Amino acid sequence: MENGTHYRTCHLCEAMCGVAIDVKDGKITSIRGDDNDPLSRGHICPKAIALQDLHEDSERLRKPVRRTASGWQEMEWDEAFDLVARKLHQTRSDYGRNSIGVYLGNPNVHNHGSLVATMPFLRAVGSQNRFSATSNDQLPHMLTSLEMFGHQILFPIPDIDNTDLFICIGANPMASNGSLMTVPDFRGRLKELRHRGGKLTVVDPRRTETAKVADEFHFIRPGSDALLLMAMVHTLFQESLVNTGSAGDLAKDVDLLRLASLSFSPEAVSDHTGIQPNTIRQLARQLANTPKAALYTRMGTSTQAFGGIATWLAYCLNILTGKLDRPGGVLFTQPAIDLVAIGAMSGQNGHFGKRHSRVRGLPEFAGEYPASTMADEILTPGEGQIRAFVTVAGNPVLSSPNGRRLDEALEGLDFMVSVDYYLNETTRHADVILPPTAALERSHYDLIFSMFAVRNTAKYSERLFDAGPDTRHDWQILLELAHRLEKLRKKGRLPIRAELGWRAFKQLGPDPILDLLLRSGPYGAAGKPVRGLAQPAIDLLMDLLPKRHPLRGLANLSSLNRRWQHLPKGLSLSSLREQPHGVDLGPLKPSLPDRLYTRDGKINLAPRRFLDDLERLHLVLSTPPEDGLLLIGRRHVRSNNSWMHNSQRLVKGKSRCTLMIHPKDASRLGLQSGDSAEVQASAGSIVVPVEITEDIMPSVVSVPHGWGHDREGSGQSVATEHAGASINDVLSDTQIDPLVGTSVLNGQTVNVKVWRPARQRKRA
Repeated sequence: MENGTHYRTCHLCEAMCGVAIDVKDGKITSIRGDDNDPLSRGHICPKAIALQDLHEDSERLRKPVRRTASGWQEMEWDEAFDLVARKLHQTRSDYGRNSIGVYLGNPNVHNHGSLVATMPFLRAVGSQNRFSATSNDQLPHMLTSLEMFGHQILFPIPDIDNTDLFICIGANPMASNGSLMTVPDFRGRLKELRHRGGKLTVVDPRRTETAKVADEFHFIRPGSDALLLMAMVHTLFQESLVNTGSAGDLAKDVDLLRLASLSFSPEAVSDHTGIQPNTIRQLARQLANTPKAALYTRMGTSTQAFGGIATWLAYCLNILTGKLDRPGGVLFTQPAIDLVAIGAMSGQNGHFGKRHSRVRGLPEFAGEYPASTMADEILTPGEGQIRAFVTVAGNPVLSSPNGRRLDEALEGLDFMVSVDYYLNETTRHADVILPPTAALERSHYDLIFSMFAVRNTAKYSERLFDAGPDTRHDWQILLELAHRLEKLRKKGRLPIRAELGWRAFKQLGPDPILDLLLRSGPYGAAGKPVRGLAQPAIDLLMDLLPKRHPLRGLANLSSLNRRWQHLPKGLSLSSLREQPHGVDLGPLKPSLPDRLYTRDGKINLAPRRFLDDLERLHLVLSTPPEDGLLLIGRRHVRSNNSWMHNSQRLVKGKSRCTLMIHPKDASRLGLQSGDSAEVQASAGSIVVPVEITEDIMPSVVSVPHGWGHDREGSGQSVATEHAGASINDVLSDTQIDPLVGTSVLNGQTVNVKVWRPARQRKRA
């Protein structure tokens, strides 16, 4: 790589921050924010600086390894591919296609190569036992979007650059820079909001980093967000504040929602939420009476017992107050590569509950079962039991509930393979680890998070470093395994056409596909009409084609469609290469009704499955609030799930894996700051240092997510030195939101007591 400054997108979280990386003699000398990036505008967080640490980490695997009686042994790629394909094929032949399980981790969605190769790989494996981080994360948003708007990833995004009121419930964008709302430089955008005379209101069980800079903050009891939101809906109807605005005629079943909210008055929910009735009414009034306002919810509301209902009601509140499809409210993005429209054109809008898991009968979503039932499917004998397992860029032992039980399950497998460049708490169970190249050694385009960004942009990054001849990218690994599995299934030979297709796919890779998608999209290089054809002639040609004709669908997606005339044109891979800072495609704009994918072209305001689940919410009102301490997670700007803790610069300083507890609860339990506390529940117990703070609500305790690097056999020395404890060793995998199948990661009841080492306990 040439000396000088190179511009890229940081891939470590959803924020898509632009970075400027200085390189000299093949080494990184500095990483800073790219002032000319149209989305992040020079902002970066400490994780971006640690890109260098990940790239240079001597403990990162670079060749395939297999587990032997004497330890891990390196092996050649062909040998590794043969072994893995043979073992997976043999498992499928002996026990059936569902005897193989697959888990996909979050880093896959930051990698366009992996995304392109994943579906061919999954088809080659052929199993219905598929899992991912989705059900520990955003599944309520996906189901709500599918039911209300007709597509699982059509998310309404807050137009934070133009709003005057931002209500944030169960989210911490000061630490995350957004989640399902890509918003780099949240602090800078908050300053701009205040300069406009705007206001930030936060509702959370913890006074988070975001709450500390809010204009208004309210504590809320974990797991009660659905009650708060339903009481806000109740207030809107009671005080005649409902005005659906531009979504007016599109929103159906408004009366059903009114009837559903009748018994959820602010007085009825106050004791359960911990929020005064008048405060609830004021929140509803502020949202209704501020023309440019947006209500945003995220992890705290998603990953709880009523995550589905809470997410649905948040969408409903934005619609009932006229904020959907309105500048300053919440709008749908128009990315350069529109995976929503592409998926809809091929009938891939999403689906839910077409089948149910073997052991616990949990519903699938878009072909995946909830991650909370992985251990069940491995440990429970019978037809369809998982005997071989594949993980791709994931560490579910630390990121899924009841991690110790999952440890036990993975240890008993017949065979396991991991596509990962770290020997971590999950991959230590693998028989073979296939390490892909690191992010700076491959090209980058953010296919997924461009769809969730607060501004439409497009950016392509060339690889920064040569990975070397004896390495493989993620997509190369997945395609090679898929190819070999298909050949084994066909007894060693594929039809010539299929064989040529596989070879071409593996040779071309994802970038030509990326170029095709860019060129054929709404901003594409095909923006100029075909020579000699005026726009009316093109419109007539499209009208003559049958409604479901593939050519008509492609034309509707492309820049030939009159609908996209106002958008900038000329995007292609080559044009993005010439603009390394990225291309600004403009602010979010109204797009209804064209953006809807429901069968009747309406917004389904009261989906029946959500209405049916309200009976469960009613039961909460008839019982007093539960005694005991409620456990919640938390996020830190220096951490990203479980895989950033092998960077010394990110873990140095004061330990961040602590038990936050309110002074009243600490006094009652005899805890002092610096003590070690044992946190115990049905799944197990952990020991963590005590941090006494009034930033946590009474009767609530908090432990951060992603730690627990004390398991034997991990190959990450820095992470092991700063092991912390895994919150998922306490959380039960039997507690889920029955509506959607999401794991309950916030709001489980725990016991807390002073911890004494065994020797001290014996003396006592």
